[in-house]
Amino acid sequence: MRLEHIAINVENPVAMAKWYCEHLGMKIIRKGPAPVNAHFISDEQENMMLEIYLNPPDDVPDYASMNPLLFHIAFMADDVKQVCRKLVDAGAEIVEDVSTTPEGDEFAILRDPWGVAIQFVRRAKSMLPND
Repeated sequence: MRLEHIAINVENPVAMAKWYCEHLGMKIIRKGPAPVNAHFISDEQENMMLEIYLNPPDDVPDYASMNPLLFHIAFMADDVKQVCRKLVDAGAEIVEDVSTTPEGDEFAILRDPWGVAIQFVRRAKSMLPND
């Protein structure tokens, strides 16, 4: 078995999918009709998908108030600083600026325009075999 997708309930899946595609290089694999507006978006290599949808509408978590260590979406990045600058210009907010762990991993945490925490990491030593 392997992971196929992780799903999150968000306020505006259509706008969020568009932003993730425009600014994070993701692509829409499948989308559904209103009012749920489910969008399955994938990274460029189609390794895994993120399903974003609005269902139930009264149960969207307040992502902006959550500690990003409770929930975040992590992306590998070759240049964490450059990605952060680009995303701040596109409406993201910095939660934790770029730093380096004792192991040499470089990372930063931002919030997308909907308050969802997104982490960017460049590992000193890859943790996945196909990287």
